Amino acid sequence: MKYFSRLPFLLFQVLQRYNIYLNIVVAGFSIIGFSQCKEPVKLPSGDPDNSGLFLPGSFEAVVVADSVGSARHMAVNSNGDIYVKLRFIKDEQGSNVALRDTNQDGKADIIQRFGNYKDEGSLANGMRIHNGYVYYSSDLKIYRQKLTPGKLIPDSEMEVVLTDDHAHGTHWHITKPVSFDNKGNMYVPFGSPSNACQDLANSPGGKPGEAGLDPCPELEQHGGIWKFDANKIGLTQKDGTKFATGIRSVLAMDWNPVDENLYAVMHGRDDLLRLWPDKFSPWQSAVLPSEEFLRVKEGADFGWPYCYYDHMQQKKVLAPEYGGDGNSIGRCNNTDLPIMGFPGHWAPNDLLFYRGDQFPERYKNGAFIAFHGSTNRAPYPQSGYFVCFVPFKDGQSTGKWEVFADGFAGVDTIVNVSNAKFRPMGLAVGPDGSLYVTESRKGKIWRIMYKGDKSSFGETQLAQMEKRKLLTHLKTPDKVKDDLYKGREVAGERIYNTYCAACHQRDGKGDNNRFPPLAGLEWVTGDKERLINAILNGLQGEIQVNGKTYNGVMPAHASVLDDQAIASIINYIRNNNKFGNNASIVSAAEVSQVRKSSGTESK
Repeated sequence: MKYFSRLPFLLFQVLQRYNIYLNIVVAGFSIIGFSQCKEPVKLPSGDPDNSGLFLPGSFEAVVVADSVGSARHMAVNSNGDIYVKLRFIKDEQGSNVALRDTNQDGKADIIQRFGNYKDEGSLANGMRIHNGYVYYSSDLKIYRQKLTPGKLIPDSEMEVVLTDDHAHGTHWHITKPVSFDNKGNMYVPFGSPSNACQDLANSPGGKPGEAGLDPCPELEQHGGIWKFDANKIGLTQKDGTKFATGIRSVLAMDWNPVDENLYAVMHGRDDLLRLWPDKFSPWQSAVLPSEEFLRVKEGADFGWPYCYYDHMQQKKVLAPEYGGDGNSIGRCNNTDLPIMGFPGHWAPNDLLFYRGDQFPERYKNGAFIAFHGSTNRAPYPQSGYFVCFVPFKDGQSTGKWEVFADGFAGVDTIVNVSNAKFRPMGLAVGPDGSLYVTESRKGKIWRIMYKGDKSSFGETQLAQMEKRKLLTHLKTPDKVKDDLYKGREVAGERIYNTYCAACHQRDGKGDNNRFPPLAGLEWVTGDKERLINAILNGLQGEIQVNGKTYNGVMPAHASVLDDQAIASIINYIRNNNKFGNNASIVSAAEVSQVRKSSGTESK
């Protein structure tokens, strides 16, 4: 009886102990388990029709900002703040843009400029965040500023990390993109001005049939990637070491921590038809040479200017400036090969290895490449203008590329660069794994997100994007059917489209980047002698056109075109209703007179 009378009390003790143990277990579980289970990040809604982008499967896109200015490279901080390098912006507000989304709707509601270096050139591209600093570039310098947690705009001193302090004349391959490895090193490319090491001092753009200098003196300070101590500032090129050579021009560059290698996608040379019309057809000049995807190891030599890669033959061939005919290999047998080659003139302007967790598994550690799009494929359609993906497995490329994001141009047959609504430029990954893309016309920024079941992503979704390779801006053009000028031009128009449209475009509007417009321009309709002299002898150095600075090289045509041909070009552009030009006629005799007075070699 005593036992049963104590039963309620004993039961109470058991329950009390059980409750204590339960609390301990729950608390312990929270410490070792629940505390590590973060709530999944809520992604914002995508825009209707993904704001014009075509994406695979359940990917969505939202426009973060619509028009920040001519946007180049970009970086995203660990808190989601976005930093963008601008081009052609030289004023007190600064040449960089910082953006913040305060209400997590995917749209930037704070947009501010910073980084005033208006005395520097306008061809800059680089933007990186590294060890708490934001790095950005002008033509000739790399700067950095310390970021303060919580603050959008860095208010610290602009430190000069690197100065390009040597003379290199006028060209557009002096931009300074920057990458960092995980070993304390910084990598900076120094591009070369010429197609194949021609003597540009005496002939802007190079002369047709002119041999390249051998050995090429440009390779001493250009045509390669240099390595620097990432912990130092106040550097010049001599403080670094030449990491790799034979690389003409690089904007797209990234370090891959999986295999601990630097990667880059090189801009190939131009002007095969203009410089070597007896060896290359308009079709060959449109699709060649390849834009080369490089695994850049220390000491590598990728062969420029002596060689270029032909992705159709899958081999390095000898450049015509060194005796090549488009097929012979010669001295190129000893150069390093690319991972793969893309079609010519697509303009690879950024490269990013995806290390986020938001996308399906096939994208993990693969490479995204932003192709800015061609300007010089005439008489065939312009090509590129999309974001590509190259899968990697176990640190090795599969050798195939995929269309990941398309629709930037807004049209398919891109006759002139001005037809393209947007041109993709910069890439970055946010802290949640979203992919950000900038474009350079207005400065639109997209955020691309994955909203579907990652385990179900596969061939069906990829097949729909594979079909886009049949569109004219992505396919290899048919030599006859895709010739836009076939049977359509009179003499002046035909010559213009052959020798001038590659830069100034068929519509005369230029490319809004390196090459100025001709439409409605006093430079064209004004002083005859000035225009004749520019076509005969070429032009280099800064010029102002419609309030915009252009700093490129116009090649000389005196040894290519006779007086009548040059007069035909001039009359075509000076009296072209499509260009909005209406000026007096220029005769072949007037061209001849300027040719003689300038001492120019006659054709």
